[in-house]
Amino acid sequence: MERVPQDNGAAEAQEHQGAVATGRTRLFAAGGAALVLVAVLAYWLGSAGGNGEEAAPAPSPTPTPSATLTTAEVFQRAGPSVVVIRAGKSLGTGVIAAEDGTILTAHHVVKGAKDVSLTFADGTKAEAVVASADPKRDVAMLRPAKLPEIVVPATLGGGVAVGAPVVAIGNPLGLTYSVSTGVVSGLDRSTQNGGLSGLIQFDAAANPGSSGGPLLDARGLVVGIVVSIADPGGDEAFAGIAFAVPIGAALGTEGDGPPGDGPQI
Repeated sequence: MERVPQDNGAAEAQEHQGAVATGRTRLFAAGGAALVLVAVLAYWLGSAGGNGEEAAPAPSPTPTPSATLTTAEVFQRAGPSVVVIRAGKSLGTGVIAAEDGTILTAHHVVKGAKDVSLTFADGTKAEAVVASADPKRDVAMLRPAKLPEIVVPATLGGGVAVGAPVVAIGNPLGLTYSVSTGVVSGLDRSTQNGGLSGLIQFDAAANPGSSGGPLLDARGLVVGIVVSIADPGGDEAFAGIAFAVPIGAALGTEGDGPPGDGPQI
């Protein structure tokens, strides 16, 4: 087969293209070597500062705490803040609400009592006096005469939403440090006789002795103080409906309500 000779112009064009390709190859190779050199230099400068000294270690990332806790974790966090209260014949619960040991509880637990005794989570026993009382909200503050060696105040929270999980810690029927779980069933509720209003309704079990105990959210924050149950049978048996004063109202940061005369526990 005959080969068709190329003209001089086509041959020169091919030569030129080959030279350009070779030049590009050399350029890419040189560029790659430069990138490697820059990377090595950056590593050297970052690890030794370029002066033979060791670089400071990078800080370890701080783990982000979980938004929610298990019931056991909520109890571990809040349990040391819970107090058993005996006032005359009344049995109730309280929660340490401040670093000075001030205890928040339900007013009806200590109402009219001459002697109020406390048992802290570590077993420390002490007498207490009522530092302040708000019968309209059914809350009271107690000042202990003696504090445990380590005071563990609870962390106070804010608002809650219907359907949110809650944990109640108390001393129902004398069964100290009992834990029950449930959800927020409703907000801005009133007791049967309209004695207390603006309450959190929840379905975690509560019985006589639970009054004054903390209602906690899934982060272990105190969102309310347990004060009452619905008692349609008049036998103080839990019917699946309990009430708590929101923590804001218990601390006096919300509006006044009418005097309390609802069913108490």
